[in-house]
Amino acid sequence: MRSHYCGLVNEDLIGKTVTLSGWVHRRRDHGGIIFVDLRDREGIVQVVIDPALLSTPFAEAEKIRNEYVIKIEGEVIARPEGMINENIVSGKIEVVAKQLEILNSSAPLPFQLGDDKTSEEVRLKYRYLDLRDNRMHQNIMLRSKVTRYIRQALDEQGFLDIETPFLTKATPEGARDYVVPSRVHHGEFFALPQSPQLFKQLLMVSGFDRYYQIVRCFRDEDLRADRQPEFTQVDIETSFLSSDEIMDIAEKMIRNVFQESINVDLGDNFPRMTWHEAMARFGSDKPDLRIPLEFTEVTELMKGCDFKVFKEAANREGGRVVALNIPGASDQFTRRHIDEYTDFVGRYGAKGLAYIRVNDIAAGRDGLQSPIVKFLDDATLTELLKATNAQNNDIIFFGADKATVVNDAIGALRVKIGKDLNLLTCKWAPMWVVDFPMFEYDEDAKRYVAVHHPFTTPKTGIESLTDPANAIANAYDLVLNGTELGGGSIRIFKHDVQMKVFELLGIDKAEAEEKFGFLLDALKYGAPPHGGIAFGLDRLVMLMAEQNSIRDVIAFPKTQSAACLLTDAPAHISQAQLDELAIAVVPDEEESK
Repeated sequence: MRSHYCGLVNEDLIGKTVTLSGWVHRRRDHGGIIFVDLRDREGIVQVVIDPALLSTPFAEAEKIRNEYVIKIEGEVIARPEGMINENIVSGKIEVVAKQLEILNSSAPLPFQLGDDKTSEEVRLKYRYLDLRDNRMHQNIMLRSKVTRYIRQALDEQGFLDIETPFLTKATPEGARDYVVPSRVHHGEFFALPQSPQLFKQLLMVSGFDRYYQIVRCFRDEDLRADRQPEFTQVDIETSFLSSDEIMDIAEKMIRNVFQESINVDLGDNFPRMTWHEAMARFGSDKPDLRIPLEFTEVTELMKGCDFKVFKEAANREGGRVVALNIPGASDQFTRRHIDEYTDFVGRYGAKGLAYIRVNDIAAGRDGLQSPIVKFLDDATLTELLKATNAQNNDIIFFGADKATVVNDAIGALRVKIGKDLNLLTCKWAPMWVVDFPMFEYDEDAKRYVAVHHPFTTPKTGIESLTDPANAIANAYDLVLNGTELGGGSIRIFKHDVQMKVFELLGIDKAEAEEKFGFLLDALKYGAPPHGGIAFGLDRLVMLMAEQNSIRDVIAFPKTQSAACLLTDAPAHISQAQLDELAIAVVPDEEESK
């Protein structure tokens, strides 16, 4: 029904006859001659419908309205002088229609394509229409291109594409599972995988030393702009390779994908930074290196000061006091701005936001403007200004609390100010964060939990597990522009080490056998040293497409409440289906009132 895509017709086809099919993007009637912008996935071409040149009755052309589906056959000619559109491939030509057929009509759309004011709820309810918009077309086509180059890069390095099961066993991986009732085994349930983690490790035991999969994963958790209940992961696992070698493979793949998909050179040798350095300098394990602002550690300096907030934070166990100097920005922040930033850090648990305006560095105390200056002695102020390298017209913000609160609040403030003031030094800043803590202590559960997952090996051997608070994981994350693209680790491949880690996590032998018995058995039969990495495809494409939400790079996403407005899912099922599955639905307390 067509010889060419609309958006690909160009001046090389002048004088040729083409057959095109697509949607009427816009119709214009100019004194008996109708101009139609005909659209398909590749773009738009202008079609001229002149009754003097059309063999089809002109009355058919007069019926055409926006979003009608039509087919035309016509000759490609050059556009008249002054009518060229350099912004599109077909901008130097137009197609004079000889024949026209209306393949289908269209009711008026519930919203205008490309209208930024259309609510996301409406867009998701009519997603098939929203996807017609050029922006969404480009996003989904970019996604397809990215997966093609990922496969190409991994295939060239000897990786095998192997599928793993969707119906599997529930295992604790940090989020709630989506469970599927078994009709055959009443009262028992499958779980949809949060990742193929255990199966890919079993593939290494099986001797498939280079595996990958572009796979759907499922997590029943609270959603954010960069999370969905079902998401796509680029999953990679290898045997007999070190962490450096795995990172090199992944880095090469990402560089290739950016170069081939959007013609961006990310450069060689992504910088590497330890987790401890990242937290010290930026308060984040995924720092945005485009922003040239860093923390200044002033905890020790504030231990003897008279400002109660700083002194208590500096002297408490696990407390921290940091300064964030914003060079030359004091006159850009009014009291209203500071109040807004105070509210902002409050979302991360901060109880306030102290600041000092540096008006005249040479005047010492008298050149500083802040409610807290009177609580700091001259020696402390001198050391503070020296440590932050303060200059005239700087403004210094402070965070003082538990280290976790300071890191979250001032780390987020650093990013916000960097973007508000347009301080970004480059467009793309990839980096590796390595040497994560292996465990963190959960105060509520009164036990250690794995920072990544319980299958990560300690970097310095099993001996380091005697001091779990300071054990370092052989783990690594790839970060781009402050977003974690993917993470991986070298896995535990020895039975005794895995059992020791389970023990530290409060998983006793019986529970370990019940939940992970198949993996523990496999580790007894010559499991090779192995490791891998997994990338969030949705996040990757979101960044490449310069979008703010992964919903804009997924064809049919869910809402923030994990619902599909298009199909009205989730939905009730019939009593017959419930009976077959031996499931009884207990009414909500609110519903039963």
